[in-house]
Amino acid sequence: MKTSRNPDTIHNPVAPYVHQIEVTGPNRWLNLSGQLGMTLDGTVPENPLEQLQLALENIKKNLDAAEMEIKDLTKMIFYLVGDFEPELRRRIIGDFLGEHLPCTTVMHVVALAAPPFKVEIDAWACKGI
Repeated sequence: MKTSRNPDTIHNPVAPYVHQIEVTGPNRWLNLSGQLGMTLDGTVPENPLEQLQLALENIKKNLDAAEMEIKDLTKMIFYLVGDFEPELRRRIIGDFLGEHLPCTTVMHVVALAAPPFKVEIDAWACKGI
């Protein structure tokens, strides 16, 4: 079972996320390697927002392969290189998550594994057995 909380002793979340998710009982955990904004054929778009969209789609494909859903995501860490319009970034992520609010962290970093990459997303998911 997953219980989401925003303790009243901590500031309200500043974006679509929740401060904590407690997991109890028998569960399946899925830990993803950092997902890049890359297509199946290895294409990496130059536009960082397109990379963000593709990385999120790759997370969804991983969830599908594990018979999980977006609602099973418990934690996401976004690594971003360069300038991202915050409102557009939030809209893309919000459209992907819908009503679901996982714990999230967003970091702007100097570089990722190779120069073309502007987005990498770590994700964890949990589903009851």
